[in-house]
Amino acid sequence: MKLRLSSPEQTELFAQCMAEFLKCGDCLALRGEMGAGKSSFARALIRALADDEALEVPSPTFALVQPYNTRLGLVFHYDLWRLSSPDELYELSWDDACEGIMLVEWPDRAAELLPEGALYLTFTPGDAEQERRVTLEGWPEERLDELAIMYEGNQS
Repeated sequence: MKLRLSSPEQTELFAQCMAEFLKCGDCLALRGEMGAGKSSFARALIRALADDEALEVPSPTFALVQPYNTRLGLVFHYDLWRLSSPDELYELSWDDACEGIMLVEWPDRAAELLPEGALYLTFTPGDAEQERRVTLEGWPEERLDELAIMYEGNQS
């Protein structure tokens, strides 16, 4: 599935729609170059899951992981950019995170430790300055279709 997000507000709307589909055990693997929109999406998603638009959601770049209490339980936001080895994940509550909801930026650094059934979201810049394109892969087609219908219905 491919989406075009023409503004930061559309990225936030997409994150809010995604929050309605997540369940414990889900892993979102966020791919894309620096500045592609991964952290903006993650921030909006965490705020939607926490039902708190003003929630402080710092980038976990230096801490590597930031946990959040939400209406669905714990959400773990990982930024693996500075990870030296996938073995370091065991020191970062990785096993516990697999039972909650995981947002993983730079998921390729987790190697084969990324949970099976992860949804890969690849963010790329669009044609306009604020535009982003997102490709989603990894979930069953029916689940992606439901997400697309909800997102398109909320754009009006």
